[in-house]
Amino acid sequence: MNRGDIMFVSLPPPPGGTGREQIGQRPALVVHDDSTSSVLPVIIIIPFTTQLEALRFPHAIRVEPSNENGLSQISVLMVFQLRAIDKQRLLYKIGRLEEDILRKVDAEIRLILGLSLA
Repeated sequence: MNRGDIMFVSLPPPPGGTGREQIGQRPALVVHDDSTSSVLPVIIIIPFTTQLEALRFPHAIRVEPSNENGLSQISVLMVFQLRAIDKQRLLYKIGRLEEDILRKVDAEIRLILGLSLA
């Protein structure tokens, strides 16, 4: 898998079964840098949801389905749910995010983490 790939993943519920984290099987965007993905046991992803109400939150990006990305419904990339998961949770690749949207994701990651452009 490479940065920008959209993978179908299995996200476990949090300990105790409560919380606001996304769970279940769903698409997720791989944002891990390609140069380190082979040496670490985890991968950094951003989950998608088809609940368009998620657009009310900051750091959420609407993504239209396309042949390239493999999504079947209008979805929301929840950058505010950026997380690391075990590679064993990756099920299969469904597509690749378009470059213009990936640039928006990069900008949102910088914003949410307080990183400058320099």
